[in-house]
Amino acid sequence: MEKKHLEMIKSALRHFAVTAIALYAAGVTDIKALAFATAAAVVGPAIRGIDKNDPSFGIVADTVENAIIAAASKSKKKTK
Repeated sequence: MEKKHLEMIKSALRHFAVTAIALYAAGVTDIKALAFATAAAVVGPAIRGIDKNDPSFGIVADTVENAIIAAASKSKKKTK
């Protein structure tokens, strides 16, 4: 699995956990309400993962990452 996929999964799990804990701490104990709220919390990261132009996970992120790797490789060659 690619690194960006793992980052998307981590993001969705963080949103899921924070929402579930916050609702439970607020006294919401209805399982159906907790399930729908936590599912809704995962929708945001899922949409960001699908969007190819998203600066965090999409094509833009891949382009920037490749540019950083190329710059680091050039810098490494110069120092040798």
